[in-house]
Amino acid sequence: MARTPVIELAHPTLRVDERALRGLVRIAATPEGFEIGEMNVIQGDHELVLDLNRRYLESDELTDVLTFNYAESADTRRIEGEIYVDLDTAFERCAEFGVTFEEEVSRYVIHGLLHLMGHDDHTPEGKAAMHAIEDRYLKLDR
Repeated sequence: MARTPVIELAHPTLRVDERALRGLVRIAATPEGFEIGEMNVIQGDHELVLDLNRRYLESDELTDVLTFNYAESADTRRIEGEIYVDLDTAFERCAEFGVTFEEEVSRYVIHGLLHLMGHDDHTPEGKAAMHAIEDRYLKLDR
């Protein structure tokens, strides 16, 4: 049975509508043949995301989104995990891409969701493929 993703706010001032983020997750997961299991989307800040990046990925770099996949098998069609979105990065970079803050956050959420579905962006081809999928779902969300 599909669940509703939990949206948590861990940022002192910035936020995106929880209902919109939940809907976005459903828009992207369903056509890909995935069911939402235990899943959290945490709206954080630079400090939170950088701390997690240092602790769990041994990287001292800011990043826009981090995902932690808790699925028991790579073959599962059930999404289990957490997506940490850096709202500070979205706020700082949205104008650079000519999009709203909400649209930039939405891209990060979809990007994290795609990682939880098994997509990888460690090659130029993988990165381009993920970006194309993100674009497709962002258009559906409008």
